[in-house]
Amino acid sequence: MSRIRQTFEKAAGKPRFIAYICALDPDAATSLEVCRTLIKAGVDIIELGVPFSDPLADGKTNQLAAERALAAGATPDQVLDLVRSIRSFSEVPVVLYTYYNLVYNKGVENYVAAAQNAGVDGILVLDLPPEESDEMTTACKNHGIDQIFLIAPTTPESRIPLITRNASGFIYYVSREGVTGERSDVAKDLATRVAAIRKTTDLPIGIGFGISNADQVRQVALHGDAVIVGSSIVKIVEQHASDPNTMLATLEAKVRSLLEGLQ
Repeated sequence: MSRIRQTFEKAAGKPRFIAYICALDPDAATSLEVCRTLIKAGVDIIELGVPFSDPLADGKTNQLAAERALAAGATPDQVLDLVRSIRSFSEVPVVLYTYYNLVYNKGVENYVAAAQNAGVDGILVLDLPPEESDEMTTACKNHGIDQIFLIAPTTPESRIPLITRNASGFIYYVSREGVTGERSDVAKDLATRVAAIRKTTDLPIGIGFGISNADQVRQVALHGDAVIVGSSIVKIVEQHASDPNTMLATLEAKVRSLLEGLQ
């Protein structure tokens, strides 16, 4: 049984908390301490953004994080080194949030095999449509890695079964149109959209994009099996990049406050 599945099965009806950060932002050593802090604060799954020069699904906050990491010399192989370091002290599931150019450049089978060897539990390829994902699906199944797919508010209901057919781990529901980033409110149609997804799959549904405070976490948790928070966490890394001690203390406090929304 995969670590992701175990994490949801242990939940006993309580939604899980998934934290997104850009790997290696602002540098490798600090990024490892960020991961350690998130785990200490109580996150259930870590989603590592693989730094990429054209992160088309990401808003300004996450774009700048990728730029900082790349400026510090980040490579996909170093992201896997980060996962190995996490595995030295934690079994918290790790999902790679990446783009297909990075996978294709290494070779799909090689990329997935290397991810599995490092201790990765799931891979979400942002710009890989299900119609073109057979090679990735086969590689993930061969190496016991969950393949996670996105469903958006604009996804026609007739298309949802195509997306969920080869998915595993969980479904990532993008609750808002557009790119990542903090929002002042929660989408109004969550109940309807999540119900449409549940008609086609028994997989847990994680809901993300725009969630930034405990009240929003509480609202989203009424509908999903996991709440995914990214930009508001990444922003703390940005604001305190020159002062790691303050960064880590602020991160821990922020995550603990977000987790209050699941109480």
